[in-house]
Amino acid sequence: MDEFVLSEFLTTYVFPLLVIGGRVLLVIAPLILAVAYLTYAERKVLAAMQMRQGPMVVGPFGLLQPLADGLKLLGKETIIPSGANRAVFIIAPMLTFMLSLVAWAVIPVNAGWVVSNINVGVLYLFAISSLGVYGILMAGWASNSRYAFLGGLRSAAQMVSYEVSMGFVLVCVLLTTGSLNLTAIVETPKPLWVDLMMVPMFVVFVISALAEINRAPFDLPEGESELVGGYNVEYSAMTFALFFLGEYANMILMAGMTTVLFLGGWLPPFGIALLAAVPGFIWFMLKVCFVLFLFIWTRATLPRFRYDQLMRLGWKVFLPFTLVWLVFVAGMLLYNHALPGMPVEAPAAAVEGAKHVVP
Repeated sequence: MDEFVLSEFLTTYVFPLLVIGGRVLLVIAPLILAVAYLTYAERKVLAAMQMRQGPMVVGPFGLLQPLADGLKLLGKETIIPSGANRAVFIIAPMLTFMLSLVAWAVIPVNAGWVVSNINVGVLYLFAISSLGVYGILMAGWASNSRYAFLGGLRSAAQMVSYEVSMGFVLVCVLLTTGSLNLTAIVETPKPLWVDLMMVPMFVVFVISALAEINRAPFDLPEGESELVGGYNVEYSAMTFALFFLGEYANMILMAGMTTVLFLGGWLPPFGIALLAAVPGFIWFMLKVCFVLFLFIWTRATLPRFRYDQLMRLGWKVFLPFTLVWLVFVAGMLLYNHALPGMPVEAPAAAVEGAKHVVP
């Protein structure tokens, strides 16, 4: 009897837990490595655009620079201001970094390669990305610094403003696919004219993603000229490193969302059959790298926006445009009987002719 209970316990609880833990490790370990080397890639790309060398001393071609930076921050002392709330001060960077990793639970990197293939994956991603503002708000408040607090308030207003536009963009994607499941969104076939209608939404989503993750030219919460350093001005050592890594992990997350929603995920570009010989996860990685390059290119090209320009773009440009385009997309899909699940109707003339046929 005891052996039966033990085997039942192992089969019901232990083995499924090990499988889930293995899946999580297969996602988290490459992601942390990618975050480290995204910092190296950004410095190299920016250096090339500004005619500099970039990292080139630590290791061959500077490839060990991210490891050196991590060891440096790990060896520094974590300083907590005397007037700060210690618990919230330490939890804030941990929360920011953790949320950037948790969201990857529903993003498929290949056919069947997903930790949790839930049917509400889009809602899950939207909820997790919306929670990211809490880490920044907590950091700004717990630091007991006016500059850090102003940076946290700026970030909250900025992220809330652009989440509205991102929500309308996601609704447009759902209209064309009819599913909240990210795997179904990738695998749903769409005609060319539907893909062309989504190009403006792709542009809005990429720009909104830059504002959502506080990247240049929308890095207003970290304005050195007026806020000394923003919400993380009082942080040092590994607590600062967690904010730093969380920002780059969010960059990869937004690039992954863009790839799944607009670029076909792991499928070969433009549906070319010859390119299907390349494994799907390779195409997914290449598309994510392309979107990340767009993020870095934007940082190297555009100056920082003023705060009033940032708010005007979000509320007076993106919000009305995405709302109008949503109605346009819905109208076009309805007119062409292309809404998901809608039966294809016969032309009106054929229906009229059928009425006059004598049985």
